[in-house]
Amino acid sequence: MTRPDHGTEDTEADEASEPASTLSAQAVLAQMGGISGLIYSTLPVLVFVPVSSLFGLMPAIFAALGIATLILVWRLFRRESLQPAVSGFFAVGVSALIAYIVGESKGYFLLGIWSSLVYAGVFTLSVLIRRPLVGYVWGWVGGHDKDWREVRRAVRAFDVATLFWAVVFASRFIVQNRLYDEDQTGLLGVTRIAMGWPLTAVAALVTYLAIRAAQRALRERDAARDATSADDDREPSGAPNAPGASPLD
Repeated sequence: MTRPDHGTEDTEADEASEPASTLSAQAVLAQMGGISGLIYSTLPVLVFVPVSSLFGLMPAIFAALGIATLILVWRLFRRESLQPAVSGFFAVGVSALIAYIVGESKGYFLLGIWSSLVYAGVFTLSVLIRRPLVGYVWGWVGGHDKDWREVRRAVRAFDVATLFWAVVFASRFIVQNRLYDEDQTGLLGVTRIAMGWPLTAVAALVTYLAIRAAQRALRERDAARDATSADDDREPSGAPNAPGASPLD
């Protein structure tokens, strides 16, 4: 009797899991608005900064709100996810309101600056209390239960991804807050875009790799459980009968 090639089985299992992990990572990214949402978020900034430099604060506010409205209508027309579309429009509206209240163009960036600090703190805290936020988002988006918290390797994978997001948010706050204090509105717009979707794309890649590592750890845990259960089922319930003896003897 030939013995099964466990190495081949493991390889096939890894290959079969790749679509699932890819879909999970895509689902997490979709909740953030997707790649198109990341690009759309840069358009109001691209309009706001030059209009502010040429024509002043109020025209820049109306220009940014106009672009945000067009983006919202376009995304609704294409029947994209409603939550990212509305939240993107809302963020532009709040940023424009803050700029109006502050009375300076650089006020447009305050919401993003301080939101980055809050996100950095929340993501870091979730790791410190052993509740990595990326793991919970993955579980919520994919409909998974919380048993991944019992697998140390899965928790570590989600820790790494969560800390990477924390670093991204912290770096945004540090750099942009420095430029805000120095009244560098033009550079604020540049760094807002440069540290926006490019860093988010890198963080999304790290998240994808973390999801794959966590799913691999969960599969190995499940396989070990199944093997233990199978061994228990094969254990003899009593001593075998002697050769030639009747069970009734």
